[in-house]
Amino acid sequence: MRAYELIRETYFRRSYIWIAHLSWLAVYGVFWWSFVPTKTETTGKFILVGSGLFLALTLSAGILGDDIASGRICVLVTKPFWTGKLYLFRLVGLSLQAAIHLLLTGVLLSVLDWLTPRNSIEGIGVWLLASWLLFNAVAALSTSLSVVLGRAFNSLLLLVVFVAGFLLMNALMVLLRGEAGAGWLTAFVRYAWPPFELLRKFAGGEYGPHALTVGRFSLSHSVACVVHSLVLTCVYGAVGVLLLCRRQFSRVRE
Repeated sequence: MRAYELIRETYFRRSYIWIAHLSWLAVYGVFWWSFVPTKTETTGKFILVGSGLFLALTLSAGILGDDIASGRICVLVTKPFWTGKLYLFRLVGLSLQAAIHLLLTGVLLSVLDWLTPRNSIEGIGVWLLASWLLFNAVAALSTSLSVVLGRAFNSLLLLVVFVAGFLLMNALMVLLRGEAGAGWLTAFVRYAWPPFELLRKFAGGEYGPHALTVGRFSLSHSVACVVHSLVLTCVYGAVGVLLLCRRQFSRVRE
């Protein structure tokens, strides 16, 4: 029963959560309707960034930091309750929210395409899957950061890091092009950084020519992309669980 209550509480933790869901659904509808995308990739990239990054940061803002700063976590984490379960239930709640949100996004776009056929959402399901995988990775990283940062500063810091990191890494890629030092930077972006580019290529079918394919998708590389994203999510989550289990909590409001 505690698991259900904690997962359910994640949905109703803040009043703006439902506003965020509805706002992003409206944005997707307006984007598709106004910009008349002729390719699924255009809509898919927009959803990947919108749901995979910005929605994840919005929903995970202060996910644990609020409870720690207010001292409420001492009520939530009581023996014989394992502290790590609080992290896991919060993350599962976020993941379920994203799954429902993306399912509604698919329904919305299908209805719009049925009303005004443009043939621009073919294969949108793969983009929705990629968005969900990216959401989980970013949410796990944000939730782990929320263990050590109070209130909603976890999401704010990650947003700054992602924007600054994107600009810095692009600059370094240009400067180090052809240099020996470019290898470690490429490896870091590919294996340790949240899988933005990896999932974009996965959803766009860019790995098709390099392995056994079904249509425009490569089975072996597609599975590898999904597994890698899930492994990253587990690694980010494991760090958060370890930090949460080692923290000492106070009932005094910070």
